[in-house]
Amino acid sequence: MEKEIKHDILDRSDVDLLVRTFYGKIREHETLGPIFDQMVMDWESHFELLTDFWESQLFLAKKYKGNPIKVHQAVDKRINGTLTMEHFGQWLNLWLQTLDQLFEGERAWIAKNRARKIATMLYVNIFENRMR
Repeated sequence: MEKEIKHDILDRSDVDLLVRTFYGKIREHETLGPIFDQMVMDWESHFELLTDFWESQLFLAKKYKGNPIKVHQAVDKRINGTLTMEHFGQWLNLWLQTLDQLFEGERAWIAKNRARKIATMLYVNIFENRMR
């Protein structure tokens, strides 16, 4: 049995594949799926937005226009302050699994590292927002 040769994340099409594969797993996830399905009304637009976000993160493309902190604070408020670090851990585990499934290399490593930092930063900001 031959080992599948993976490549690094090279361009927007790779980022799009990553985002779509990842959110396919999110939507099937027992805990995260219902949250995302409640919040995301247009998945195609969401894919484009998050492809812009990750392309900006990985290639410094400056395509993403948005405020992920405010968006996630609004999600938490809409679901009555019930987002936990466990949710972000589950999100991160699926992200890491998807990256390992599809890619290897420096940008894949950067995508893992950025996701760890982003998950922590978002949760801290959500928690602080609850205290206001």
